[in-house]
Amino acid sequence: MKNSIAKFGKFLSAMVMPNIGAFIAWGFITALFIEKGWLPNANLASIQPYMLTYLLPILIAAQGGKMVGGDRGRVMGAIAVMGCIAGVGGTEGQTMLMGAMIMGPLAGLVIKKFDQVMDGRMPAGFEMLINNFSVGILGMVMAILGYYAIGPVMSAILAFLSAGVNLLVQHSLLPLVSIFLEPAKVLFLNNAINHGVFTPIGAEQVAEAGKSIMYMLETNPGPGLGVLVAYWLFSKDRTTKDSAPGAIIIHLFGGIHEIYFPYILMNPMVIIAPIVGNACAIFFFSIMNAGLNGPAAPGSIIAFLMMSPRDSILVSLIGVILAAAVSFVIASPIVKMAGTKNLEDAQNKMQEMKAQAKGTAAPSAAPLTDCTAVKKVIFACDAGMGSSAMGATKFRNRIKAQRPDLTITNTSVDNIPADADIVVCQQVLADRARACAPQAHLVAIGNFLADPGLDELYHTLTAEQAAPAPQTNAPQAAPESKKRTTITADCVKLGLPSVSKEDAIRAAGRLLVEQGCVDEAYIDSMLERERLVTTYMGMGIAIPHGTTAQKARVKRSGIVMLQYPDGIDFGGEKAQLVFGIAGVGDEHIDLLSNICTALEDESVLSQLKSTKDVSFVLKCLEFQD
Repeated sequence: MKNSIAKFGKFLSAMVMPNIGAFIAWGFITALFIEKGWLPNANLASIQPYMLTYLLPILIAAQGGKMVGGDRGRVMGAIAVMGCIAGVGGTEGQTMLMGAMIMGPLAGLVIKKFDQVMDGRMPAGFEMLINNFSVGILGMVMAILGYYAIGPVMSAILAFLSAGVNLLVQHSLLPLVSIFLEPAKVLFLNNAINHGVFTPIGAEQVAEAGKSIMYMLETNPGPGLGVLVAYWLFSKDRTTKDSAPGAIIIHLFGGIHEIYFPYILMNPMVIIAPIVGNACAIFFFSIMNAGLNGPAAPGSIIAFLMMSPRDSILVSLIGVILAAAVSFVIASPIVKMAGTKNLEDAQNKMQEMKAQAKGTAAPSAAPLTDCTAVKKVIFACDAGMGSSAMGATKFRNRIKAQRPDLTITNTSVDNIPADADIVVCQQVLADRARACAPQAHLVAIGNFLADPGLDELYHTLTAEQAAPAPQTNAPQAAPESKKRTTITADCVKLGLPSVSKEDAIRAAGRLLVEQGCVDEAYIDSMLERERLVTTYMGMGIAIPHGTTAQKARVKRSGIVMLQYPDGIDFGGEKAQLVFGIAGVGDEHIDLLSNICTALEDESVLSQLKSTKDVSFVLKCLEFQD
């Protein structure tokens, strides 16, 4: 239950977190230019309501749509939320931040399902027409739904929540929130609560009153500061005592509140200190009618004071000091009586809890046990263009009979979707994958075609306990683009003498240049990509291609094949087939999938490595409709 809540909360906060900079910009404009701001300016202050009404909801909805439906989902989300905004009266109505959190993912899901239905059914030559008009028509429908239904409903919900908050403030009950808030922070639900709940309500209050106490509830660094000072002065464990000053600096000025969580986990009774400390601060802020102009992200003293209105900076500072003082007074005797509990053990415990809260296993975690819950497997490589596409295709073909319920697709390692259950990537990219998708179980491998880790994953997912429900008929996700890239005779070179890996990559790049697919600079990009992560796939196949940063060098999609019967040394592995790739968007993916399917037959693969017949190559790699 806790993991489900945490995963949902993370999903909500993931829509907001990438856009925090926009919230801060809006907060600065509010703090500086409103009538009671630092530099009152009616003209510049007029920017603020438009940012709040249009910019922030559109950014959130677009991010939510992208998380579910990729780039097409991003556009859908932006279109859909405009209906919500218009439905509540634009700048005259309530802000639609919560509406954006609903409409963005919903719109992304709609276009995702449409693409799944249309997969393989689009008539040749009509792909662009259908893709563009589907977003336009379905986006219009979602905008209308937002206008008449979602917008008014979310407006009513927001009004109810705001009234509830006002009632708590009027009756001095808002401090009770700290009873739930501080333990939730230690369980790593802080971002979910802060950005998923407090931020939308806070934005509504800022629109009405120019400030909001909701931005002060979770971000106050005072409670954690009091705990850390208590450990610094009174801990009997030398390691813990010596670590506290550094933690204080990171917490107070860096705004990384997670730094004090291990100190609480050492002695769970200490949680009383930040609860009471924050409650006292919230009570003080309530009676002083305090609030911030925007979110203090991260929760450092610097951000906390910078987001305070001009006439409330002293009040904000006193609230931080009050929280720290109360927290310190309560924590001190508990720390004194605690003995010499070890900080390292608490940090290890925190890592385990953090992994649980984010829905992922720690790096050393045991293999998956509940495979029935796995629905989406993502193959990720540096660019999401070649290696991962072939890996996903091969694994999908291998497992589809046993697990037709699985969605298996590919992406770049920096754009892994939030709903990924398992991520497969090369070992060198594991840290990037873990940072992008902390909720997912990570499988790090050496290559995408013939790695023992893939065999283990296959057996895990096809174990008896992982058998799919009979009623499940989820279509297998294939890359969205349907524009086909063909391979012609002049793109194939057979019987080439063995050369160095670098020379083979240059030869593939020059052939792509000759075909008008890329410019000369793309060749250097291919070599750079090889230095970052090997493009050797296994089974005697390599697929060199450029880096993501150099995609602008690609003029049109294309694939070339170079055959080296005696092999090319790719870092200790021998590649007889070198496929050079250049892709505009995902236009090349269909051919890559076809290549991978053809190579499933070991006899065909063996022939391709030695054949002198170009027509045989073309026949093996042609599309099968």
